Amino acid sequence: MVDGTMPPAETLLEDVREALAHLAAVEDVSHLRGPVLVLDDDARLAEITARGLRRLGFDADASTALRTLKAREVLVFDLSLLESLDAGMHQDLRVTRPIIVTGATDAASRALAESLEASAYLVKPVELEELAAAISRRMVET
Repeated sequence: MVDGTMPPAETLLEDVREALAHLAAVEDVSHLRGPVLVLDDDARLAEITARGLRRLGFDADASTALRTLKAREVLVFDLSLLESLDAGMHQDLRVTRPIIVTGATDAASRALAESLEASAYLVKPVELEELAAAISRRMVET
């Protein structure tokens, strides 16, 4: 009320819509846990994992090939894909400090993950909550 009269109802409704839009944007940012790339030689498994992570609030993508990561993106990497990468890609991978997921439990695989400076080593089948916890820990580091 500026001059003693009530603003039109449509103006009030528009103000409420704008306020709700701002609130929704804040909620989206506060609930989204960050970008994740799930890289697996099994495209179906990568997509199922990414879908599960999206349900948990992560901005997750799935792929079978390494690509340039987004800012602050966490890489979930199937160790079996390591053979397909050249030496330069190994170095790029090391910089990302990936979360390794693998079916391998042997000491050589664990040593390989350590050489990549992996932030976590998870053995398949991986529980989604366990993976989400590892991703959250990794995100805190960046």
